[in-house]
Amino acid sequence: MPTTHLFRWSVSGMQLFVTCVLLVLCNTGVSSSGSIYSFVDERGSWHFSNVPTDPRYGLVSRSSHISPHVPRNYAVFEEIISEAATRHGLDPDLIRAIIQIESGGIPDARSSKGAIGLMQLMPETSLDLAVSNPFDPKANIRGGTKYLSQLLERFRGNLVLTLAAYNAGPEKVEKYGGIPPYPETRRYVRKVLNQWQKYRSD
Repeated sequence: MPTTHLFRWSVSGMQLFVTCVLLVLCNTGVSSSGSIYSFVDERGSWHFSNVPTDPRYGLVSRSSHISPHVPRNYAVFEEIISEAATRHGLDPDLIRAIIQIESGGIPDARSSKGAIGLMQLMPETSLDLAVSNPFDPKANIRGGTKYLSQLLERFRGNLVLTLAAYNAGPEKVEKYGGIPPYPETRRYVRKVLNQWQKYRSD
C-alpha cells in the first residue's frame, strides 16, 4: 500500500506551540510509528509531517513538547555537554552555566521572545545552525555550543562580549562597541560568569 501523507503543516510564532499540542493530543490519523518530523525553512517557518520526504526534516520527540516544566538532572546531559564542549574546544562548565541561566535545565523551556530549549535558541539561530528540533536536548546543546564557539571567534576570544552577544545578538554588541546598555544583558553576563565560577569551584 502506498504511503499516505496524513498531515504536513507550516507554522510560525505562536502557531508552533498550538500545533505541537495538537500533534500530541490527536492520535487519529497518525502513522503507526507515531513519528513526527520538523524543520525550519529559510523564511523561519516551521514545517511538520509524519512523512519526512524533505531531507531537512528531523525527528521530533512527542514527549519533548509536553514534558513537565521541572529541571532535569544534569547527569542526563553530561555526556552531550562533554561531547559538544570537546568538539568546539570549550569548557563544559561554561556550557552548564549557560544552560542553567538560560533555561534552568528545562528541555522544553520557551521564552516570551520565542527562544527554545536548554540553551534557548531563537528560531532563526536554529535555522542557521541546522537544528531541526531545538526541543531535543542533544540537538539544542550541540547547536548552542556551536553558536557560542562562533561568537567567541567573532569577538576574538572575549568571553564577556561573547556572552553579551549570546543574549542580545552580535550586531548589538558591535553597534555599541561593547556590552549593550541593556539591564537584562548586563545581568545575564554577570549571572553566567558567576555560575561558571561556581561550577569550576565545585
